[in-house]
Amino acid sequence: MDQIASTQLLLSALILASIYALVALGLNLIYGTMRLLNVAHGDLMMLGGYFSYWVFQLVGIGPLWSMFGAVLLTAILGAACYLSIVRYVIGNRELAARLEANSLLIFFGFAIIIQNGLSMAFTSDPRSYGYLNSILAVGDARVELNRLAVLGLGTVASAGCVLFFQFSRFGLATRALIQQRDAASLVGINADRIQLLVFCVGFGMAGLAGSLVSMTETVTPFGGFPYTISAFVVIILGGLGNLGGGILGAVLLAIIEIYGVALTSAAYRSILLYGVFITVLLIRPQGLLGRSAR
Repeated sequence: MDQIASTQLLLSALILASIYALVALGLNLIYGTMRLLNVAHGDLMMLGGYFSYWVFQLVGIGPLWSMFGAVLLTAILGAACYLSIVRYVIGNRELAARLEANSLLIFFGFAIIIQNGLSMAFTSDPRSYGYLNSILAVGDARVELNRLAVLGLGTVASAGCVLFFQFSRFGLATRALIQQRDAASLVGINADRIQLLVFCVGFGMAGLAGSLVSMTETVTPFGGFPYTISAFVVIILGGLGNLGGGILGAVLLAIIEIYGVALTSAAYRSILLYGVFITVLLIRPQGLLGRSAR
């Protein structure tokens, strides 16, 4: 019980939650707005992680600065993906009729391209670097400064994203598109422009999460899939299109994962993850903060 009540586990859960929240927010925006299953979201994280890794190795600039480049890189990739592929799929009546299934295939191929492209360019060896490695005492816990930086930046970015989409004009238009697409078009909301910007923001947030993760974890070409699954679980927990609920879902999943592993063993991590996913789907498929369909 002393271990469960320790500050060390609480900090670990909060740090993990900040990463999950960032990844899930970007995925939630894209799926909520366009019903696209972006299974390449975790691979975009790895792309952002590799960007920060190589900038640090070649130029000596840390991820606290290179994260802006990672966001820009993945946002540009999101714009290119939308303009070259997604816009055509949405505009084609036959393809749009099976949008979710088609998007699953498209982004699965996109994930394979990213994975193998990174593997060919940089090999499949895990990459890591030391940055802000000094140890700080927080209560009875000992934590590296880079992990505290991940917690702070992840929390600020997630809260800023939620506030932006809650109160800005663009955010209100996006929420209208998520809630009722046809009605949003009737009142003059430019769906095409909103979708393009959502793609840029969603991909950019994945790049930001990857840049932050690279400070504390190794990055590999094939290391993004677990983050994609975790992001989908967070969305299910919080409710589709509910950004605030996504943050709550990230905190709950991180607590279940960290404390569940502490009470059992690391071998049960996947069981806990998929168990929560299936349980919520069966009991409350609209999410903890989602609204039931009338």
